[in-house]
Amino acid sequence: MKKKSARMTTPAADEPKIPEQHLEGRPVVDPEPSSKSFWTRIDRPFIFGFLMTLGGLAAILLGLALSNLSTVIIYIALALFAALGLDPAVRFLERRGLNRGVAVLCVILGLVIVLGLVVWAIVPVVVKQISGFVKDIPGMISDFQRTDLFQTLQDQFGDKIDDLLADAQKFLTDPGNLLTIGGGAFQVGSSIANAISGSIVVLVLIIYFVSTLPGMKQALLRLIPARDRVRIGALTDQVTDSVGGYVQGMVTLAFFNAIVVLILYTSFGLPFPILLAVTAFLVTLIPLVGSILFWVIGTLVALFTGNVLFTVLFAAIYLVYMQIEAYVLTPKVMNRAVSIPGSLVVIGALAGGTLLGLLGALVAVPVAASILIIIKQVWIPRQDTRI
Repeated sequence: MKKKSARMTTPAADEPKIPEQHLEGRPVVDPEPSSKSFWTRIDRPFIFGFLMTLGGLAAILLGLALSNLSTVIIYIALALFAALGLDPAVRFLERRGLNRGVAVLCVILGLVIVLGLVVWAIVPVVVKQISGFVKDIPGMISDFQRTDLFQTLQDQFGDKIDDLLADAQKFLTDPGNLLTIGGGAFQVGSSIANAISGSIVVLVLIIYFVSTLPGMKQALLRLIPARDRVRIGALTDQVTDSVGGYVQGMVTLAFFNAIVVLILYTSFGLPFPILLAVTAFLVTLIPLVGSILFWVIGTLVALFTGNVLFTVLFAAIYLVYMQIEAYVLTPKVMNRAVSIPGSLVVIGALAGGTLLGLLGALVAVPVAASILIIIKQVWIPRQDTRI
């Protein structure tokens, strides 16, 4: 009997368990899992508001940090852009038997020499022009006093116009006042120091990026799943080659512009041929509008010499060269580097110039070409596989 009662009080293994709540007469309701995520729940408004406030503050701090680092970001972008432009020259020397270190050294030395020549051509002329301007101010005022306009002003205002010219001559011949116009000696010196330090930083970054560009590519590819590394690596090479070819093409076209300007200014006896050639090289690096902008600058400088014939000849010949550059040189030089519709070139240059100024205008075209490469190599094939 004892064994039987023990067996009766022990529930079977496959017999369902009766919850204690049923034994007490209370129904059991299984809790349903919540379908709301944490961010859509407002049953705890204090915690929700606190976390949202922290998120907003973090976004504001991130924006301020990016704003304060804008100069550094521009330095990095400019150095990377230049490094991609120098990389084809480094690989060219590597194919000629030099190791990468020696090839990078040769390319960087060439870059430093070119920059030194540019500074040597610009700085002495600018200093000479400023000093000449200060010395010529009395003569310019004397010439102005012999004009009909001065006589008209003198009849209208009397001796006040003479006092005004005397004050202007006194003010402009004082070097301290010229520095005041430029923002003060401290600000001018600070701007020069910032420009020199920025150039050194960019040059150091260029050396580092050119030297380690293959390693940087491999390091970035390690962040991608192994199955996609070959395809992404080939795509990355196409993008970097496109950017490098574009930079080399722009430098080549700007060099042609500088040679043409140097020949024209020297042949016509116009002033400052080296300065104008260097200015042409720098200005025509700007896509689309660079050549037109320098055509205006070069024509105005020639016009100030007073020789109308040479001014007209320069404007006409350079205008013809602009057509040759647009329809002959640019297609031959640039089509090997980037393949991009002309409308996208205009839109990209305008958008880049609006967002980032000169740097944006320079990088807009290769960025647009890179996006087109990604669309053609990745997006379109993926869309073609979908039915």
